[in-house]
Amino acid sequence: QVQLVESGGGLVQAGGSLRLSCAASGRTSRSYTMGWFRQAPGKEREFVATITWGDGRTYYADSVKGRFTISRDNAKNTVYLQMNNLKPEDTAVYYCAASPYTFYNTDSPTRYNSWGQGTQVTVSS
Repeated sequence: QVQLVESGGGLVQAGGSLRLSCAASGRTSRSYTMGWFRQAPGKEREFVATITWGDGRTYYADSVKGRFTISRDNAKNTVYLQMNNLKPEDTAVYYCAASPYTFYNTDSPTRYNSWGQGTQVTVSS
């Protein structure tokens, strides 16, 4: 497993932007797939986006497509989530996750075996 630390959350008005970061430490490799999930109060954890560490292929939830961008910096072992045009319904705790395997176009949290502690994103109307 790897250790993941998220940062960059905060309070923003609707229409604003935030960039989340997820720093990975420990044993990582190009086979890893990284994901972002979120969980609002009283709701189940929800898939947001994923990226493969090796070839950088991305996959998004329909609810964030066109507004959020996931990227990675291999040299820094860091994954980012750029969130633009934020809406109140984006309010949640955002979690970074890592899987040691490469996979594409899947939104299942069960694929991941490492999780960060989460960072709060609050969007006011």
